[in-house]
This record gives sequence, structure tokens and C-alpha cells, in this order.
Amino acid sequence: MSALLVALLAAGGCASSQAATSDPEPATGATSAGTPLALAFTGSTLDGGSYDASALAGRPALLWFWAPWCSTCAVEAQSVTDLHDEYGDRLGVLGIGGLGTTDAMREFVDDFQVGSVQHLTDPAGVIWQQFGIAQQSWYVMIDAAGTVVFRGYLDDLQLTGKVRELTAQ
Repeated sequence: MSALLVALLAAGGCASSQAATSDPEPATGATSAGTPLALAFTGSTLDGGSYDASALAGRPALLWFWAPWCSTCAVEAQSVTDLHDEYGDRLGVLGIGGLGTTDAMREFVDDFQVGSVQHLTDPAGVIWQQFGIAQQSWYVMIDAAGTVVFRGYLDDLQLTGKVRELTAQ
């Protein structure tokens, strides 16, 4: 199954002009521990540590799904860093790298100076599947209540506008 996912994701290439999903099937409800279902996942950081997305609960979150060889992702790295720097006290920002090796992901983060943002390595696409991500560079936005309110591609200007809306609530 994961080989099929990788093939589908690779075939998608970098972000395209496909319509974004502004009203995706929302992940509603919570785990028995009270974590919103949209944030009920764990992963490995690029430095080998473990990460529990429940740490993002209680405030809006921006998940950035990227690949280390994606030119669109490379262009967006600075915007993601800028948003993290400007809204980091009101917005959780998490990068989720896939479709490559962890070494290539580390190199991407270093080359494009996006290390101030926490990144997970997801080479098998497990987290990507959870959010229905079919290509990179896509964003998932989760409101403070833990509901997915956006899933799709955004250019830099659109991303900034959506983050402003998300953090104004």
C-alpha cells in the first residue's frame, strides 16, 4: 500500500493549480485524552526525536506537507519561516517532509534555512495519508478547536491571508 501511495504522490509532482479543499471532511471529536482527532498523531523529528502533535492543541495550527526535491516547496520555505517567526506565539507550525530520505530532508531544511520550524520525517507517507495529501506542497490548517478548516495548495500571498484569518479568531 505505501508503494502505491509513493507512486501516486510522485506522479502528482509539485503543487499544481488543482482546486484546494476549503471545506474538507472535518476531523471532529477528540481522543479519550481530550486531544482533537486532527492532532492525534505522532512522528519522528528530523533529528530522530519523537513528536506528539497534541502539543499543537489549543491554538490554530499550520501543517506544511513538503518534499525535499520539490522546487515549489523550496520557494515556499522562506514564507513558512516568516509566518512561523511572525505568528509563532499564536500559531503552531509543523513541516511534514515526505517522498524522500531523512538525509535529503535535513539537507532541504539546512539549505533553505527553515530550521526554526519543527519538521517531521514521513518517508512512508503515514501522516500524509491521514490528511489525504496527494501531492506536495500542500497545507492543512486546523483551528483552535481542532477542526481541519483548510486543506490544499496556497501561493505565498494566499497562505499569508489564510494565516491572518486563522489567527484572528
